[in-house]
Formats: sequence, structure tokens, C-alpha cells
Amino acid sequence: MGEAEKVLEARGLGRTYRRGSEEIPALDGVEIAIRRGEFVSFMGPSGSGKTTLVNLLGCLDNPTSGELHLCGRMIFGHGKPLSEKALTLVRRELFGYVFQNFYLIPTLTVRENIELPLAFYKKPGAEGEVDRLLKLLGIEHRANHLPRQISGGEMQRVAIARALVNRPEILMADEPTGNLDSKRSGEIGEVLTDLNRTSGLTIVMVTHNPTLAGLAGRRIEMRDGRAYEEG
Repeated sequence: MGEAEKVLEARGLGRTYRRGSEEIPALDGVEIAIRRGEFVSFMGPSGSGKTTLVNLLGCLDNPTSGELHLCGRMIFGHGKPLSEKALTLVRRELFGYVFQNFYLIPTLTVRENIELPLAFYKKPGAEGEVDRLLKLLGIEHRANHLPRQISGGEMQRVAIARALVNRPEILMADEPTGNLDSKRSGEIGEVLTDLNRTSGLTIVMVTHNPTLAGLAGRRIEMRDGRAYEEG
């Protein structure tokens, strides 16, 4: 695997939490590299470290040991850590995030929810992305509806569109179908697969759903803070 192909690389990544005087290890020396355009899923029981790992890979949390490289650049490691301002820029430039909860603003329409990130930061080339994503995700007929007027599956499509409006390099999805029934989960799985296949979007996903995990090109199991790749 060439260096230029790697968009995410963890080297000995670890995370320990403190509870009073007690240290609780959540991740234990994880080694993983993800290439541009891959669709990678993480599965494992509660407490296995999968959400902790994805939060570290997505720069939403800081490791206590090891290194994290993004697009060939060390973000966390032996050198001076990035400032919060610099990390905010990294998150804006590289990532889109989708969570189990949709986090839509109830008083904003579908279109306005998707546009919201652009009010804070607009990446060059993002013009026209709202209309393109509304159509791509099959929700253009819902553009002027409020979240309470659409289904759960449609709300998650809105959340995905909002995550993609600034054209991120990597989509981080943490239990993206956790609040959906099996039919809607299948629809969101198809959306993610299509995005990966047709646009080459790199997707890193945590899920408890084995069917959804099976759609990914790589499946990684988390156990006791360590990563084990299938196959």
C-alpha cells in the first residue's frame, strides 16, 4: 500500500480514560490503514472500543498514545499536538459526520438543514451541492418540509446530505441506521454503498447491524480495544 493511497493511518493508537484514580483502557495499540475510496465497517460488542476508535480517526477525540496520520500528515503523535483551531480546520476540510441521532434543527426545512454547514464554512466548489444532493439522495420533493413532516429514513438522508455538502474526503458514520427499522436501514445501506461506488467516497462506519457491515469492502471486528480484520 503506497503512502499516497492512505487517507487514514493509526499506528499503535491507544486511548485511556480516567475515573477518579482508576485508569480504564478503551483502545490498546490499534494498527490500521485505510485507503482512499474504501468502505470500512467496524463491528463489536458494547465496550469493545469501536466508537472510541472512530472518534479518534475522525479527530473528535484525542489519543493518549500512538500516532494518527491523515492524508500523509501526522495529526497526533510524538510531536507537538495540533491546536483545537487547527483540528477544527482538519475536521472541516476532511470529514463529514453521520450519527445514530439525526441532529436536524426542527425549525429549519430539509434544504436549510443541509445548507447549515455552509453558513460556517464553505469549501471551494461546494456551490450547487445542496441541489445535487437533494436529487442524489431522492429527497428533492421534501426540500421545503420540516423534519417532523418526513420519515426517519428521509431524516437520515438529510443528515447524510448535510455531512456531504462541503465535499469531504471521508464520511464517518457511527451507527447510521441505529434508529431505523430494517427496511429503512436497508435503504440507508444502499445509499452508502452507492456513494462509495459511484463517487469514490471513503466511508468509515460503526454498526451493530451485520447486514449493513456486510456491504463494506472491509470488515474489522473490535474486541477488548483491539482491531481484528476479517479474512
